[in-house]
Amino acid sequence: MELSRRNLGKLAIATGGVAAVGTGVGTVLGRSADAAATWKTTGTTVPALAGFDNQMKAFMQARGVTAGQLAVTYKGRLVLARGYSTSTALTVQPTSLFRIASLTKSFTAAAIVKLVQDGKLSLSTPVADIIDITPATGLTRDARWSTITLWKVLQHLGGWDRDVSGDPLAKDATISRTLGVPMELQHADVIKYMAGQKLDFNPGTKVAYSNFGYLLAGRVIEKVTGLPYATYVQQKLLAPLKITRMTQGYTIAKHSGETSYESQYTAPTVLDMSGKTVAAPYGSFSMRLHDANGGWISSAPDLVRWAKMFDAPTSVLNSTSLSKFWSKPSTGVNSDGWYYGLGWQVRPVTGGTGRNTWHTGSLPGTFTIVVRTAGGMSWAALFNRRDDASGKSYGDIDAALWTAANGVKTYPTNDLFPQYFS
Repeated sequence: MELSRRNLGKLAIATGGVAAVGTGVGTVLGRSADAAATWKTTGTTVPALAGFDNQMKAFMQARGVTAGQLAVTYKGRLVLARGYSTSTALTVQPTSLFRIASLTKSFTAAAIVKLVQDGKLSLSTPVADIIDITPATGLTRDARWSTITLWKVLQHLGGWDRDVSGDPLAKDATISRTLGVPMELQHADVIKYMAGQKLDFNPGTKVAYSNFGYLLAGRVIEKVTGLPYATYVQQKLLAPLKITRMTQGYTIAKHSGETSYESQYTAPTVLDMSGKTVAAPYGSFSMRLHDANGGWISSAPDLVRWAKMFDAPTSVLNSTSLSKFWSKPSTGVNSDGWYYGLGWQVRPVTGGTGRNTWHTGSLPGTFTIVVRTAGGMSWAALFNRRDDASGKSYGDIDAALWTAANGVKTYPTNDLFPQYFS
């Protein structure tokens, strides 16, 4: 069956369109020859799904990406789990760990919904009624904070627009100077700073993607449960699904089995006041601050295992809870039909028979995507960079993997989930 395509639009992939990936290999930082010569794969080869391998190879070699990973499910079965590398220095396993960036948001949204299911929260409650939103001395909190509910936070309707006032998760030095606090910042520093800033629009009147909103959601989870954000997610969401590899990433240090990250850019460190120039993936942003909006590290099999949970009620989330993730926002349905639900972008399939849902992630040194389709497939692809000298869009991986999926003639009957989750 031909799978429905979707245009991702501005919120889905900020780097641009979804043109098909070609097979030519351009020169990327002088490494194209090396990328072609050192192509390595791990995991079980599945001939019927060779199109996925081919698309990943073309994508990575054309951009000089040294580490990639892919997992694919069909009808709830894990049919492909692969690691890829174009470097002699790296061997990527199907279980290697990558920063997943904003794919984190579906976990945070699910944690909030779980607390609602358990009777500990209401999505209609204003955030300021749950956690302390007090501005710095001499500043006044915008009165509209009283209307910022959890619904609005999770659907990016909270009133913050990074295109207008910037992303506070990228304002470490400004916040440090304004509040007179040292870097590395704490969550409370960012909240205190934002509490004294005027909102960019009336909450609920437009969609504007907000990392800060999910930072707040993380603090709500901690306030209500009395547990660290990551601990609650691991205990209540991941452990029941036997997802044990996922953890919060470090800014500089690496976990065992975690890949390295690459970028052509450098920037001042946010870890102290030195102003030292660092490689963009290592110290130009704080993984600690990004915990609930972009802080998890994971493998592709973990992510499709997670995606499978949204297919049907489980002990984690019941049918009422699952329906909340696909709820249309009060405004912000795109002209071609997609919208932001709760931690997922959603496109109803023509005829009302289902929906495609997806999210992407992007940080210096990271590009990720996870897709759930109305046709019973899902996939997750992870890479250890998001920029290079080729000028090619990393968003192209979306069309590439849909092309691979549409080219499958017969799906294998194997299930690799028992191999990776015991």
